[in-house]
Amino acid sequence: MNVFKNLFKERGVKDVITLFHNPSSSASIRAHTILKQAAGNAQSNATIDQAGDHAQQSKQTRTEFELEVSEQSPTTDQLTSILEYLGPSKAGNVVEDATGTSDAMRKFKASQAVFKRPVTVDWNHGRAVVGDDESELMKLIRSAPKEQ
Repeated sequence: MNVFKNLFKERGVKDVITLFHNPSSSASIRAHTILKQAAGNAQSNATIDQAGDHAQQSKQTRTEFELEVSEQSPTTDQLTSILEYLGPSKAGNVVEDATGTSDAMRKFKASQAVFKRPVTVDWNHGRAVVGDDESELMKLIRSAPKEQ
């Protein structure tokens, strides 16, 4: 069953990773550069991975993903998901001066300007990274998808 699921996944829709970006922020520019390079490398290695032992390769790297860059704030539903992925203790890292999830949502609804960028989100696997830490971004990209 997993073989068919993996074959379908390769030919199907790519995973989507979204960068909530602020082009005037050096941290956001750095995160964008790291993600663009990783997306390009994933695309150029896809044919090589498919020709080799894919089961081994897929545990180490993601074959391809679509990088979506948004200068807009997330929707409230997206922010809810981001906060779930990060956990309530990190709400203040995403929404300025937030002390928890409900406080973050309240502040965000009052003014979307309190949303801190960059935030990178892997929607398909329920993960998020705040900031431009290359190690954390590469973990998000390279981590083997959770088995479903």
